[in-house]
Amino acid sequence: MTVRTRFAPSPTGLLHIGNARAALFNFLYARHHGGKFLLRIEDTDRERSTQKAVDVLFDGLAWMGIQSDEEPVFQSTRQARHAEVAHELLERGLAYRCYCTAEELREMRETAMAEGRPPRYNGMWRDRDPSEAPKDAPYTVRIKAPREGETVLHDLVQGEVRVANAEMDDMIILRADGTPVYQLAVVVDDHDMDITHVIRGDDHLTNTFRQAMIYRAMGWDLPKFAHLPLIHGPDGAKLSKRHGAQSVVEFREMGYLPEALNNYLLRLGWGHGDAEILSREEQIKLFDLDGVGRSPSRMDYAKLLHINGVWMRQADDTRLTNDVMERLSHMEGVDTGDATRARVLRLMPGLKERAKTLVELAENAAFLGRSIPLPFDAKAQKLLTPENRAMLARLGTALAALDPFDGPGIDAALRKFAEENELKLGKVAQPLRAAVTGSSMSPGIDDTLLALGRDEVLARIKAVADE
Repeated sequence: MTVRTRFAPSPTGLLHIGNARAALFNFLYARHHGGKFLLRIEDTDRERSTQKAVDVLFDGLAWMGIQSDEEPVFQSTRQARHAEVAHELLERGLAYRCYCTAEELREMRETAMAEGRPPRYNGMWRDRDPSEAPKDAPYTVRIKAPREGETVLHDLVQGEVRVANAEMDDMIILRADGTPVYQLAVVVDDHDMDITHVIRGDDHLTNTFRQAMIYRAMGWDLPKFAHLPLIHGPDGAKLSKRHGAQSVVEFREMGYLPEALNNYLLRLGWGHGDAEILSREEQIKLFDLDGVGRSPSRMDYAKLLHINGVWMRQADDTRLTNDVMERLSHMEGVDTGDATRARVLRLMPGLKERAKTLVELAENAAFLGRSIPLPFDAKAQKLLTPENRAMLARLGTALAALDPFDGPGIDAALRKFAEENELKLGKVAQPLRAAVTGSSMSPGIDDTLLALGRDEVLARIKAVADE
């Protein structure tokens, strides 16, 4: 048997973090077992399903590096096939036409609730003679649910789960307008796509028992199911906007690397010993469903930030520079020409050591593309006292005489200047850093000056010293 998994989102909004984790787990499971990962867009809700939402899904999955092994299937193109299955069940006597009106269904629910029973359909048309049907009246198609015994599900995460068949009613599989319902469409599509494993959130567990009725009525083998515990907020409550970012797009905009988000989502509900930072290759090698826990996971934004910092320090400098340049292009007063790019690339080894997100990285690099006069933060302004400005004027003269203007030369010049002026090196380096960056924080001062270049360094010192 070739393992075939699928991710089947509805394109009605952003790619939620819970759905993104489900996609990742399906992808890794298929890769681990040498199988195939498929994508199905469940776009039967035509009012809410938009092309923009579909594009967001594709974009988010591509950013995460999750690729389908076959062309994506759009559920809306398969409605005739879904209806065909419903009519087959009808012909075989395993489903029936229901002519209940909306008023009758409402009364049915109210009576059940008044009697302390669940508000389920009571099977009014299940065994009635078709000759009793009102002429030309609209009807739905309902499947005949088993009324005795129980349905047992051997879930790969939850273990054995049982539901008494008496708790399930004869659900609608075809609406009065002839369109299939979600429960039918999912089963038909999973069967026709040869899906062997359905890995999804445990909020679908109830759906699984209802869908099992259709599989068994059609005589089809059920896939193996694995229901993942949901992701909660840090406080244990359902993840919501008040907890912070929830979608893949939000995390990308906030400056997270896809490797970091994938790594974090993998560890959110799955574990393999003490392994924490795992490459995609290691994830595929290690991932299996026996490592998935049964309890809900709690989103830990601080942990994600830490993991992002680890991945940023490992990231290629040119790749980070490209991202930083894109972000700088949206900042006011920052030049993004070749000179700035060269400065950012040269200083990237030091910059990425001090940032945990790409947003922070871009903000820390912005000084490399700013023009004189620089904006100074509060700490920088505090360092630029009249005494330090005078000291910087003398330092500028010393740096102007450097030949060549390189790392060892800069280091030697700063140390010599500090010694001649009876100052500790920090008393020279900190005001100098403030003058050339506008901040009290930057990579090593030697590297910073080298990245800016002699002419820019002297111009920035002069601008401060002349005030």
